[in-house]
Amino acid sequence: MLTTQNKFYCNIKALSPAERVSHKQLTDRLIAARKETVETEKGYEFQYSPSNISLAELASWVAAEGKCCPFFDFHIDLEREGSLLCLRLTGDEGIKPFIRSEFQVRTK
Repeated sequence: MLTTQNKFYCNIKALSPAERVSHKQLTDRLIAARKETVETEKGYEFQYSPSNISLAELASWVAAEGKCCPFFDFHIDLEREGSLLCLRLTGDEGIKPFIRSEFQVRTK
């Protein structure tokens, strides 16, 4: 994730080389495991089945992503009696195009 777009950019030096490799692998898993993507007013919500992605994996991803991309606001929800795990990424005005690019969100 090496992107510069206005004020949104990833600081790749925030993670060690080993952390970057691990984070990239987890990012790829999160992208592949999404059940649903919902556009919100200020960003996107990615929905997962807890049988495919654990709450601990999502929390680990947020901790690492927050180091290299501190401009994101992260929201993790466990809903529907534990059967739905959600990650919302939000931020300042203009964040949506960055999220679409970095997280391979297809627009309709």
